Amino acid sequence: MLKIILLVMLAAALIGGAIGAIHLLRVAQRNQKEMASFQGEPVSYTASLGKTLVIYYSWTGHTQNIAQRIQKRTHADLYRIETQEPISSAPWIYLILKRQLSTGRYPAVKKPLPDVSGYDTVFVGSPIWWYTAATPVLQFLREMDFQGKKVVPFSTQGSNYGTFFEDFASRAQNAQLLKGESFNNLPAKYDDAVDNKITVWLNTLN
Repeated sequence: MLKIILLVMLAAALIGGAIGAIHLLRVAQRNQKEMASFQGEPVSYTASLGKTLVIYYSWTGHTQNIAQRIQKRTHADLYRIETQEPISSAPWIYLILKRQLSTGRYPAVKKPLPDVSGYDTVFVGSPIWWYTAATPVLQFLREMDFQGKKVVPFSTQGSNYGTFFEDFASRAQNAQLLKGESFNNLPAKYDDAVDNKITVWLNTLN
């Protein structure tokens, strides 16, 4: 009986591994196809967004990377959303985050929140957790008033941004929303193409 159980467990692990490998291969193929359209000579930045602020939360560095690239082009100020208590890196953290999303008990964020009154355009970036915005960003949106400013959301994720943009739109208080953009987490070989993707997107916001 024990032998049968072990064989079933092994088969399940092999099937799970195969499914995961196929998914990763498909994601890599989609990334390659998308980024091919942004390869080539650097795209010139032509947008005029006025005084700009880039707000972001980053757990592993991907969202910070995109935020800094936006900041470089727009000469924006940066504001990093930080939690009052560090987010754990324990293996079960994803279950904790899932519970936060289901209960609405998000982690407290540090104060003061940014004063957006002096800005024309405000970007807000978040990693995707469980197919929506990271819980620190949801808490930030719960407390933030955008005062009628132009607000541009962006996300970073492994492959699927889920309902991020819909959820952001429903929570961004007094925001005049502009077209957001999503960015898959990509290896360094795509850096130039990502730069062009960002610039093309920014140029559409005029």
